[in-house]
Amino acid sequence: MSFVSTQHDLPADLRALQVEIEEHARSFGLDFYDTIFEVLDYDELSEIAALGGFPTRYPHWRFGMEYEQLSKGYRYGLQKIYEMVINNDPCYAYLLRCNMPVDQKLVMAHVYGHNDFFKNNICFAPTNRKMMDEMANHGNRIRSFMERFGEETVENFIDSCLCLDSLIDIHSPFIKRRDAPNRYDFSDEADRTPPSDKFRSKDYMDRFVNPPEALKEVARQREEENAKARRFPEQPERDILLFLLEHAPLNGWQQDVLAIIREEAYYFAPQGQTKIMNEGWASYWHSTMMTTRLLDGSELVDYADHHSGTMATQPGRLNPYKLGIELFRDIEERWDKGQFGPEYESCDDYETRRTWDTGAGIGRRKIFEVRRIHSDVTFIDTFLTPDFCRRHRLFSFRHNDQAELYEIESREFKKIKERLLFGLTNFGRPIIRIKDGNYRNRGELYLEQEYFGVDLKLDHAQDTLRHLHRLWTRPVQLETCVEGRPTLLSFDGTDHTIRPLGGQSHEPEHRDRRRA
Repeated sequence: MSFVSTQHDLPADLRALQVEIEEHARSFGLDFYDTIFEVLDYDELSEIAALGGFPTRYPHWRFGMEYEQLSKGYRYGLQKIYEMVINNDPCYAYLLRCNMPVDQKLVMAHVYGHNDFFKNNICFAPTNRKMMDEMANHGNRIRSFMERFGEETVENFIDSCLCLDSLIDIHSPFIKRRDAPNRYDFSDEADRTPPSDKFRSKDYMDRFVNPPEALKEVARQREEENAKARRFPEQPERDILLFLLEHAPLNGWQQDVLAIIREEAYYFAPQGQTKIMNEGWASYWHSTMMTTRLLDGSELVDYADHHSGTMATQPGRLNPYKLGIELFRDIEERWDKGQFGPEYESCDDYETRRTWDTGAGIGRRKIFEVRRIHSDVTFIDTFLTPDFCRRHRLFSFRHNDQAELYEIESREFKKIKERLLFGLTNFGRPIIRIKDGNYRNRGELYLEQEYFGVDLKLDHAQDTLRHLHRLWTRPVQLETCVEGRPTLLSFDGTDHTIRPLGGQSHEPEHRDRRRA
């Protein structure tokens, strides 16, 4: 049964169009939340877009800057927002008032593709489906803090939290990282008597049964195990915001603000994990519905023009709409023709592979399965093939420092796939973990980067350390690599320092004296 908004100023022609498109979407097998469309002019849509798609957020200067960028981009003819859709139940979507009728059809069909993806993809399963209300609550709480503690004080603290909002563990909603404490363990650590390392023996045999050297070695091993058990944290932790919430010396309102930023970071994380799939899936369905059910003959040229503009790929840039839709189409075609499985994979004759067709006819079922269980990383890793790369002329590129431009690095499939996966893993951001929360027994914070051959941008890393220090209030260290050499970046609240680790030297040693 369709759900059509009658209280959000949706014109009668668009209400009728929504009912029609929703029926088509259901007939194709899409499963989605009730959808509420609202029609806005571009200034209103720019305000909503600057707030991340939500009409009410907490006050912060960055939203104003994003609004200025969006509104000026539209006025100068540099960009145009056609639609916005929110992962919520019911799903909210915004239409631009000045869009042509064919654009409204395209956008509405596109929205139902996104809506189906939000509801059914596994990455979105843990997200809050009432985030529209939750965002408004977050805004009210932060406004109350600003009234009590001062707008500048709270906004400066939000600045630090936002600079750290990528330091979360995007896989933690699905992976148990810690053992839950036993609620029935009431024993006191201090009251526990250590077990004896000695075997029972007669007095005259004790030296032979329990050699002193062996007892010392056992005692040493037990001491090492106890020291390991006392490590803080016990294992390196990737959810740095959670560690700060639990252990940083924050007062009540600061903990609440940090918890809000962390909650919103986890809400938006699946959108970064599935950008290619999400846009590809929505584009696949708007293309399917428009070309088979919705287009009038008079609209064909305008649709082709706008759709091709969305799918256009600029040199040196990845278009998630284009890559996503083409991969879904490739999967559907391959599974319709039976181009999968050991027999097909073992065939090394190009002409035989090209004409392979067993009439399996399960392509549509396969893409619905892919939509449900994959993220961008597994999507690319599983379904990107050499034939696809060759057909779409994909290549990897890198920056030539001497020529100061990007140039083609390789057309080899392995290199192309590695580059794609590297850019998608953790959204292309460095993976950083907290290794020690009491470094050198001084309460200092020690972090380590999982190094994959790409150096951190030192200015960004130093800004991150500065904001971490603001929350931790003690010196902060980050173990990383600079030009392949182990390096320790430090910030003590006043100075940034960079020093080599492992006996290797930097010539000259970098030193940054920016004040906090």
